[in-house]
Amino acid sequence: MTDLSKTDSSPMLRVSDLTHRVSLETDRLTILQGVSLEINRGESVAIVGRSGSGKTTLLGLLAGLDTPTEGTVELDGSVISKLSEDERAKLRARRVGFVFQSFQLLPALTALENVMIAMQIGGFSRFEAEKRARDLLTQVGLARRLNHRPAQLSGGEKQRVSFARALSNKPKIIFADEPTANLDSRQSDNLMNLVRQLRQEQ
Repeated sequence: MTDLSKTDSSPMLRVSDLTHRVSLETDRLTILQGVSLEINRGESVAIVGRSGSGKTTLLGLLAGLDTPTEGTVELDGSVISKLSEDERAKLRARRVGFVFQSFQLLPALTALENVMIAMQIGGFSRFEAEKRARDLLTQVGLARRLNHRPAQLSGGEKQRVSFARALSNKPKIIFADEPTANLDSRQSDNLMNLVRQLRQEQ
């Protein structure tokens, strides 16, 4: 794993000439080309664009869920675009929270267990994971839904479980793909206020 010298003033995320192509049966499709950007520590950034413009693909590359065809992604001092899949997974477990557009909750687990499992993978003890999961789910308004499985939750409730899971490992950065699409305006405001509050505290 490549760890660069990093300070509080260094960017949290630095992307250089990022290009991503996928192979089709008879051609190659360019989804992103020549993307460069920097995001500073503590900064909130929105990526906007029409449907199909590559926003979800870009988020996946920035979070190390995929690797670019060309270019580099440096996250918190580590050039993640040069890491193996296992190395990227370990880095995400320690430093990254991700809110998926389709939730990606494990259907056999309760809301509490879905949040706990992310922390246990990241090295939290079961006791620590359960306590923090309960606290986070309470903060997002799901104190009475801890033992419900995803099929028993509404879209908005599943989205809030996803947010709690993303916050659970005390990440240095959170990537959120259309994070409030399933929430009403009040729930959306409450959730984003919670994210801002936790950002300031941590």
